[in-house]
Amino acid sequence: EMFVNAVSRANKLNRLIHTEKKIAEKGYTIPPPNRPAGNYVGATRVGNMIYLSGHLPWKLGNEYKGPEHLITGKVGKDLTTEEAYEAAKSVALCLIGTLKDEVGDLDKVKIVKLFGIVNCTDGFSEQPKVVNGASDLLVGVFGENGKHARSAIGSNALPLNVPVEIEMIAQVLE
Repeated sequence: EMFVNAVSRANKLNRLIHTEKKIAEKGYTIPPPNRPAGNYVGATRVGNMIYLSGHLPWKLGNEYKGPEHLITGKVGKDLTTEEAYEAAKSVALCLIGTLKDEVGDLDKVKIVKLFGIVNCTDGFSEQPKVVNGASDLLVGVFGENGKHARSAIGSNALPLNVPVEIEMIAQVLE
C-alpha cells in the first residue's frame, strides 16, 4: 500500500505543468498584459472564470508599442495561411500575458474556449488553420489544460487591418 501511495504521489507530481518554463523552453517570452484601446478591460473575472477581450497579433518583443508593431494584412491577399498561423501564435502569447497578469500562476489555469476571427478575402476558407496557431501554442505550453473548445470565423475587416483577433475564456483551477 505504501508503494501504491508513493507511485500515486509521484504521478501527481509528474502531471504538474510548469507553463512558464515550457514557454521559455520554446523560445517565447510572455508579453506584458493587454492595454485596452477603448472603454473596456483586457480581462474580467467572474468566480473562477476569466473572460479575455479580443487580442491582436503583435510582432514579438514589440507588444503594445504602437500600431506600427502590429502584424497586419488580409489573409488570402496580403498574407498566406501559414503567415496568419504565426500571427495567431502571437495573439496566444498576448492572451497568456493578460491571463498571467490576472491570475499570477499560469499552472492554475485551464483554457476553456477560444473565439478566433480572421480578416480574409471572400473566397478564403482556411480560418480554422489560421486559428490553429493559437490552439497549437496553448496546447503545447498548457498540455491537457490547454485543450479547449473553439470557433474560427472569417470577417471582411478587423481593427487596424490585423489578420486575426482572438478572445479567450479560461478557468482558474483552485
